[in-house]
Amino acid sequence: MPVLYEELRRAHGPVAPVTVAPGIDAWLVLGHRELLRLTREEQDFSHDPRRWSLLREGRVPADSPILPMVGWRPALLFADGQQHRRMRAAVSDALARINGHELRRSVRAAAEQLIASFARRREADLVPHYARKLPMQVITGLLGVDERTGQQLVQAIAGLAAANADSANASKRMGAILLALIEEKRRRPGNDVTSALCAHPAALTDEEVLHNLVVMFTAGNQTTVNWIATTLRILLCDPAFRSSLTGGHLSVDDALDLVLWRFPPTQNFPARYATRDVEFGGQPVRAGDMLILGLAAANQDPEILPADGSPVVGNRSHLAFGAGPHTCPAQDPARLITRTAVDTIRHRLPDMELAVDERDLAWIKSPWSKGLAALPVRFADPQLPPVHSASSQSGEPR
Repeated sequence: MPVLYEELRRAHGPVAPVTVAPGIDAWLVLGHRELLRLTREEQDFSHDPRRWSLLREGRVPADSPILPMVGWRPALLFADGQQHRRMRAAVSDALARINGHELRRSVRAAAEQLIASFARRREADLVPHYARKLPMQVITGLLGVDERTGQQLVQAIAGLAAANADSANASKRMGAILLALIEEKRRRPGNDVTSALCAHPAALTDEEVLHNLVVMFTAGNQTTVNWIATTLRILLCDPAFRSSLTGGHLSVDDALDLVLWRFPPTQNFPARYATRDVEFGGQPVRAGDMLILGLAAANQDPEILPADGSPVVGNRSHLAFGAGPHTCPAQDPARLITRTAVDTIRHRLPDMELAVDERDLAWIKSPWSKGLAALPVRFADPQLPPVHSASSQSGEPR
């Protein structure tokens, strides 16, 4: 994909015409400056897909794989102005109630359990055995979801993000699971994000709570999986970086930022819709056109990187979390989860090494996500401490 982005940049400039699904044309915003404008100027670029001309004209098939990703929902991701600020306040306040110390302890306990489950084998695939399981356990706990339901929710969201023929069914399964959760939290509220959304003064309806949970879980789970796995890959495959980290010259946060610059967990994000005809990035964008946020491409824009193309350590002007009024509100807990996950396994398995050649690592195939399909490692038999059960925000056993 990075090669494709640069080919598009050379051929078309910072905004390029692309096809995102059969018969669905859009603009991919590749330039860092242009993406900032796209995310900040709501008067020209709306979040509301009901403005999308192809949809209004009936030219998007009901079974199009793109539709579950961009179909309108009553959630902050698809709203502008006052309506967005109202729902954003509810989501931000619910996330602000998360206790960072408790979250760190919960992540570390869950990580210790997962490591103990495979440590004696002296080998593991860190994607399915660690990076994929850990965020699911933690995030479902924050939402107040039990583990079994959480697994069903993860499967449904994976089907949604796959952008294939089953995406519509996956979207329905996800909605049913979350509606049942909301009904339960209305009856018996707890110390969790779902209960906080239900009780917020913004007075969200059940439908609004449901679809904001969809946005939060979709944005939070797979992106954190990708962030953990890709950071571990860098530590395993870059001896100089690993040495600098061990020697204290760099921190785990530096590794996390390097991933956000070079391999952002979400590489493309749909969508904005032009509210009027406008020349944008040298292209004649028409009212109702779809524009895709090319987060990975914008991070590699030669106009904002140093001459050698490498991001500066400590520079967080990347666009991995978006920008403007819709910047990801959960980036702090996501960073805490990822940092704790990486730190815990580094200290428990200090001699961990890649079990295959780096060139043989496979990446998931998705137009939206950037993540590893597998990360096989081997290590010596570790000395593990006693493992205690991970707990939810409420302190109840999970």
